[in-house]
Amino acid sequence: MICPKCAHEQPDGYGECLLCGVIFAKVSHKAGFYHGHPGKDDTSMDSFPEETLSGLLFSVKPDTDPVTLGMKVMLLAVLVAWGCKLFFTPIGEAGNTILHFVNLPFHEAGHIFFRPFGEFMTVLGGSIFQLIMPLLCAGVLLFKTRDPFGASVALWWFGENFIDMAPYINDARALELTLLGGVTGRDVPGIHDWENILGTLGLLEYDHALAHGAVWLGFLVMLAACAWAGYVLFKGYAVLRSRRDLE
Repeated sequence: MICPKCAHEQPDGYGECLLCGVIFAKVSHKAGFYHGHPGKDDTSMDSFPEETLSGLLFSVKPDTDPVTLGMKVMLLAVLVAWGCKLFFTPIGEAGNTILHFVNLPFHEAGHIFFRPFGEFMTVLGGSIFQLIMPLLCAGVLLFKTRDPFGASVALWWFGENFIDMAPYINDARALELTLLGGVTGRDVPGIHDWENILGTLGLLEYDHALAHGAVWLGFLVMLAACAWAGYVLFKGYAVLRSRRDLE
């Protein structure tokens, strides 16, 4: 069978295209199925839906090959193991990873970008921007480059940022965490972001609960990202298998 949208050739019996994800039942009333090439059908390809949700989230690149797929599988295994390790790491040490040094510049940049919105948003902006960057990356990878696997990795990074922030939230009352510049919140009053944030909101006494909530939220996001990535890789394997069946 030839997909009427992307022209990917695949074995009969599938309800949706293994490559672009278009649902055959939704387009059959417009053009019918055919087993030749797109140019042999009188129906314009423009008559088909541009994108289905399934196609957007789970599409597979046409040039998928076994080596690339295998490398992605290994990366996914690393992300699963790393996510579990972060979840079971004591909360005070959860930010001691190499990714913390990636997240930190975005955190500090957030204070600058949100400065026009007042003192409270300037303080909160560091954590907000730290979360925005992975989502921006995920959006570009998904909508611009049509790379759902890359977008799932960026979503995993988004979840990791919640765990990265958890020690900072947890320290809002204790003020023992060493901050940028080698000082603690006790050394320099008013320097600790989450002391200021929770104090302003009247939630300072809930710092530990909120920190643990951030860990759980981050872990659930990472699990969802890994499940998404796993399904994309499964579809990639299905595409490779369909090619092998047609050879």
